[in-house]
Amino acid sequence: MKSFVLNEYGDFPLHSTLIPVPEINEYEVLAEIRSASVNPLDSKIRKGELKLILKYDMPLVLGNDFAGIVTKVGAKVTRFKIGDEVYGRPRDSKTGTFAEFIAVHEDDIALKPKNLSFEEAASIPLVGLTSYQALHDVLGLRNGQKVLIHAGSGGVGTFAIQLAKLMGAYVATTVSEAGIDLVNTLGADEIVNYKEEQFEDILKDFDAVFDTQGGVTLEKSFNVLKKGGKIVSVSGLPTARFAKEQGLGFVKTKLFAVASQKLNRLGKKHNVDYTFLFMKSNGEQLQLLTQYIESGEILPVLDRVFPFEETANAVEYSETGRAKGKIIVNIK
Repeated sequence: MKSFVLNEYGDFPLHSTLIPVPEINEYEVLAEIRSASVNPLDSKIRKGELKLILKYDMPLVLGNDFAGIVTKVGAKVTRFKIGDEVYGRPRDSKTGTFAEFIAVHEDDIALKPKNLSFEEAASIPLVGLTSYQALHDVLGLRNGQKVLIHAGSGGVGTFAIQLAKLMGAYVATTVSEAGIDLVNTLGADEIVNYKEEQFEDILKDFDAVFDTQGGVTLEKSFNVLKKGGKIVSVSGLPTARFAKEQGLGFVKTKLFAVASQKLNRLGKKHNVDYTFLFMKSNGEQLQLLTQYIESGEILPVLDRVFPFEETANAVEYSETGRAKGKIIVNIK
């Protein structure tokens, strides 16, 4: 089958090659991929930024979510059959949606929303699960609470704004001028143009922050929270707590404890809880999100669609940071 692979970590482009169609185990399905989406996670893996958390053998097929059709089922698969249209985010050990087929555990997928095309459905799994796990599982966002969602016009941001509004939250977000109209249509209550204003000078007494930027943006975000507030980041530094939860061992736990000292100090200073989130595959949560999508309460937001042969260009475009919504690769 055709695929786009990485031969070594670093700032190297993906290249097209032929590899065997994957075999499935008794709990997996083989899916013919129709569309896949590009995520910042792909670039982080490509550049080796996650080597302390994820270990992959090379060559590696990149790609972290997809929509497609089941063509084969394992002996103990109970929830899917051949011909089902599905979408999902494969578990970390099964990355590889920039290809014509993928073997994926049945627990990691859900039936594709009936009202979405394959392109639209492929845009959902990673950003949808990331948003749900951040807003629901970590922040425990409740009706009437105030949440700041950074980079509201990005892939995660466009989904998170819609989900937070469904949860009854007051939503503030940061965007450039080019993204203002988009996040306004998604329901954002307060919009900060980060190129003209400092969000930490404007926003005060928030209950929660969902950070997708890391670095200085994450550090400044502690200033907008009330005492007892919570901040979750998918781009900040992992903590010792995260390492223990992941079973990464003594050495990595100590390493992350040292690396995250500044964030932990900020948390104590402001009486705020900081959590690093590394999203997990979850077909049940994806099925819950499907209900919101099929009812029209959450809409997919696409930026550009690339043909399969331009997958490497799609990843490079993602790294420009200019996309408004999701970048899609059409496999077939």
